[in-house]
Order: sequence, then C-alpha cells, then structure tokens
Amino acid sequence: MKVKYDREVDILYIRLTDEVIEDSDEAQPGLVIDYDADGTVVGFEIMNASKKMPRPASVELEVA
Repeated sequence: MKVKYDREVDILYIRLTDEVIEDSDEAQPGLVIDYDADGTVVGFEIMNASKKMPRPASVELEVA
C-alpha cells in the first residue's frame, strides 16, 4: 500500500495495489475510487483532503 499527499493540489491518494487502473468512479463529491479490470478497488483519491481531515499529511499505521 502506498499513501501520497500532494499539498499543492490538496489531494490524498491511497493506492492499495499496483494493478493497472481500468476505471474510476466518483463515489461522492471529492472521492474517486479506482478499479482494475476485474472491478477490484486499487485506490482512493480524496480531493480537498485538508478540508475533510485534520492532518492529511500524517499517516498512522495500525496492525492488529
């Protein structure tokens, strides 16, 4: 999994796999979901991230 926050455009991107993106869907305003050829989710793009979360550049990983 890869997480990238671009401060200039205020977009947080969470990439779950390295599969080729075949389709994208704006699930709701500002939230784009990317899919591979099989329809499996490969990533999420959150636009205007700083308005939707307090610290989009901060990532905490929790493994249980």
